[in-house]
Amino acid sequence: MLNFDDANKKGREAMDTMLKNYSDMAKGFQAIAAEATDYSKKSFQDMTSFMEAMTSVKSMEAAFELQTSFMKSSYESFVAEATKMSEMYADLAKAAYKPYEAQISKMPTMSSVAA
Repeated sequence: MLNFDDANKKGREAMDTMLKNYSDMAKGFQAIAAEATDYSKKSFQDMTSFMEAMTSVKSMEAAFELQTSFMKSSYESFVAEATKMSEMYADLAKAAYKPYEAQISKMPTMSSVAA
């Protein structure tokens, strides 16, 4: 027999889980956006400093060394930021999947359905 109180309770629990999940996702996307903004600002400041330093260079060798140093640090900074952002996205995906993990693990597999 259908118990409306149980159905109502389960419905509320599902809605609470869904809303918490959406809230966590929004916070995750906000953190990613803030990180991207911070990286963009830092990258712009680094480029500005590099350009200012290039205007005071007196020889081609010094310009080449300055440019090489800037490109190396820019590349290292980019790789570090890309790694950090990919970890943030992976964590966000894991957090989004977590509330549904228990229900999905209870679902029958195709091999058990065919048997």
